[in-house]
Amino acid sequence: MVGLVIISHSRDLAVSLVSLVRQMAGNEVPIAVAAGVGNKNTEFGTDAVEIADAIRTVDEGDGVIVLMDLGSAVLSAETAIDLLPEELRRRVVLCPAPLVEGAIIAGVQASIGDDLDSVCRQASQALTEKQQKLLK
Repeated sequence: MVGLVIISHSRDLAVSLVSLVRQMAGNEVPIAVAAGVGNKNTEFGTDAVEIADAIRTVDEGDGVIVLMDLGSAVLSAETAIDLLPEELRRRVVLCPAPLVEGAIIAGVQASIGDDLDSVCRQASQALTEKQQKLLK
């Protein structure tokens, strides 16, 4: 099964998002959080080493989708990829989906057994219907 890593500058946001994804996708999808820095990850920021560890934690062989909030989270995720062995790097996708909507869709798609590319593609289209409705 495809695993998910949620990267956010805010640990509270990431943990709450995982709860929401679990409500929609169930408990079978491997999900890890890499969020916040400092004492108990309560400070605002991201850490590439923690992200790399989170990727390793959820990798079951079918790949890992990494979803990020903003700015330096993308840079930290890119750095984390460099810390991984080549074999694992090939199974990791930094997905350009919006964090909240993308995580929900990625979780649902992973739970029904979609492959890595399909999970990222579906998550990346998460805002399409809302945009079509509101941007008429």
